[in-house]
Amino acid sequence: MALIINHNMMAMNAARNLGVSYGRLENSVRKLSSGLRISTAADDAAGLAIRELMRADIASLNQGVRNASDAISMIQTADGALQIIDEKLIRMKELAEQAATGTYNSDQRLMIESEYQAMASEITRIANSTDFNSVHLLNGNLSSSVHNGEGLESTGKMKIHFGAGNDCSEDYYYIQIGTATASALGVGNQSVEDDGFSISTQAAAQRALEALNQAIISKDKIRAHLGALQNRLENTISNLQAQAENIQAAESRISDVDVATEMTEFVRNQVLSQAGIAMLSQANSLPQMALQLIGG
Repeated sequence: MALIINHNMMAMNAARNLGVSYGRLENSVRKLSSGLRISTAADDAAGLAIRELMRADIASLNQGVRNASDAISMIQTADGALQIIDEKLIRMKELAEQAATGTYNSDQRLMIESEYQAMASEITRIANSTDFNSVHLLNGNLSSSVHNGEGLESTGKMKIHFGAGNDCSEDYYYIQIGTATASALGVGNQSVEDDGFSISTQAAAQRALEALNQAIISKDKIRAHLGALQNRLENTISNLQAQAENIQAAESRISDVDVATEMTEFVRNQVLSQAGIAMLSQANSLPQMALQLIGG
């Protein structure tokens, strides 16, 4: 090879190789410091697209778990109120049984009737006042079989959304809660004049016993429906958590750096960079040989 001054090809070659090694070293440092195999689109464009879709699904599924948990809290609120209504209905049946016997006179039955109607009024008050996050649960607002979510406030049965999409068979279902006011249960003077309207007479009290049985059954049907929904939501949460965990594992395999492998690459690039710096220093000193010839 000719000894020249204008172009130091060995230094240029060493500088180019040093730049490549230093760039790889920089990538290794970025990956090791961030813990990510893909930190920019340039690292893996296709992998980045897949990872971001997975992250969106994971975020949606985790929010779905919270949505389902909120629905369980709402159901428990409604069931707690129905438990109190259950106690009132049992007391009303006890009062009806008391008024149905012939050992009480009319004045005494009117006293019993007063408590009977007070219990009915309390049932209605509980049903009208029980709410979760300002959504009334037992006053009939959620009893409709039709859901309309187009307005600022949804009407009808409640839509519980937990999936990452909007498929009715996979991503949501509805919660419908029957009305639990005294009139809807058919007891007390707020209802139409049916068998549970009053216990002011012996005959009326005797008829009210069957009406109260039906009221208790109606209330129990609501509670049983809510219990089944709670069990379903708990199963849904378990499934969503499993999905989120598995997608997170897949996203990790795509996105996260293998520290052992990347550390090996880091050491290799570090050695190459150090060797490149040493060789560039040597190559830069070679033109001085030509000066020795000129000086000689």
